[in-house]
Amino acid sequence: MRMVQVPLGERSYDIHIGENIWPAISEIWPQRLKPGQVLLVSDENVFGLYGGKLIAALHEAGFSVTPAVVPAGEESKTLKWADTLYTAAIEAGLDRSGFIVALGGGVVGDLAGFVAATYLRGVPFVQVPTTLLAQVDSSVGGKTAVNHRLGKNLIGAFYQPQLVWIELETLATLPKREYLAGAAEVVKYGVILHEPLITLLEKQWDGFIAGETPVLTEVIGDCCALKARVVAEDEREGGLRAILNFGHTLGHALETATSYKYYLHGEAVLAGMVLAVQLAQRRELLTEEEARRLLRMFARVGLRPAPPGLQAEAVLGALKQDKKREGDDIVFILPETIGKVRSFKDVDPQAVADVLAAYLDAEGSLLPDAD
Repeated sequence: MRMVQVPLGERSYDIHIGENIWPAISEIWPQRLKPGQVLLVSDENVFGLYGGKLIAALHEAGFSVTPAVVPAGEESKTLKWADTLYTAAIEAGLDRSGFIVALGGGVVGDLAGFVAATYLRGVPFVQVPTTLLAQVDSSVGGKTAVNHRLGKNLIGAFYQPQLVWIELETLATLPKREYLAGAAEVVKYGVILHEPLITLLEKQWDGFIAGETPVLTEVIGDCCALKARVVAEDEREGGLRAILNFGHTLGHALETATSYKYYLHGEAVLAGMVLAVQLAQRRELLTEEEARRLLRMFARVGLRPAPPGLQAEAVLGALKQDKKREGDDIVFILPETIGKVRSFKDVDPQAVADVLAAYLDAEGSLLPDAD
C-alpha cells in the first residue's frame, strides 16, 4: 500500500492507495474515526459492485452502516438529492460521533462531501473514490459542491475528508470511456506541475491503459502527491490552487451548455485543455515542439467531438457564469512550458471565440496522430 499525506495541520489526512486493501479498513479506519453510525453514500452502479465489500469491512471495524443510494450521473449532484441524503442521515440517527462515506466517482464524492460539510454544521467524511478521475483529483483537496442549473459547482464548501481510500480493484470494472476521462486529469498534472509525469505516461502508456497495478500505483500516487502539495500551500484557492483549473474554464462551459448530459467531466476538461494549448500557441507561450508533444498526448486520451448543433453562443454564455471569473474578466490557465502554467485575465475574447469555433466546427480531429 502506498500512502500520501495531505499536510494541513490539524486537518491533515492520509491517502491510502493499493489493490485489495478492503481488509485493512478494520485496522486503519478506527485509528482516525470513532465507532458509530455511518451513512454510506453511493450510486446505483457502484453500490452493486462494491457496496457489499465496503459494508462488510465497516462492520468488521465495528461501525454501523446505513446505505443511501442515488442515481448514477451528474443529474444527482443537486440540492434536491442533497436534501434526500439529509433525510436519510436524520432517519439513520447520524450524529457528530458518526460519519459519511462517499463510495463512487466525482459526483458521489462531491455530493456526499457537501452533505457532510453542511449536515449538523459538519460531520466527518471519508472518500472511497472508484473512478480514475476521482482517485487522482476530486477526492483530494476538500472541494465539495452541487450544481445549479446556471452553472457547475456553484454551491459548495471547502471541507476536508478524514482520509481517502483508493482501492485499485474498482478500476477493473470501470468502462473504458470513464477510464480515459480520468486519464485526462492525470495528463493535466503533468502539464501544470511535473513534466516527468508526461514522460512516464509516454513510456508506460500501454501499461497504464491496461491497468497494471505497479504503473497505476505510481501514476495515481504521483498525482495525489502533486495535488497534496498544491492544497497544502493554498487550501482555498487564493493563489496557487487556481492552476488546477487548467482546461476547466472552457470545459465547465461545455458541460453547462450541454446540460451535463453529453460530456463526462474529464472529456470536457480535455477539450478545454486542447483549446487552452491553442490559446497558448497564439500567445507564443509554448514552442511548436512542446505544443505538438502535448497535443499528441491529448490524442492518446482521445478528444470527444462537440455534439451536433452546439452553438458557440451557448458555450460563451456559460463561460460568463464561471465561478472563477473576476468581475468581467474570465480567468484562463495557460501553459508556458510543459510543467508550468500561469493565470491570464487578458485573453482576447476573439481568440477564445475562434478556437472554440474551430472545435465546434471540426469535421476531423484537431489533434495530430498520437504516435
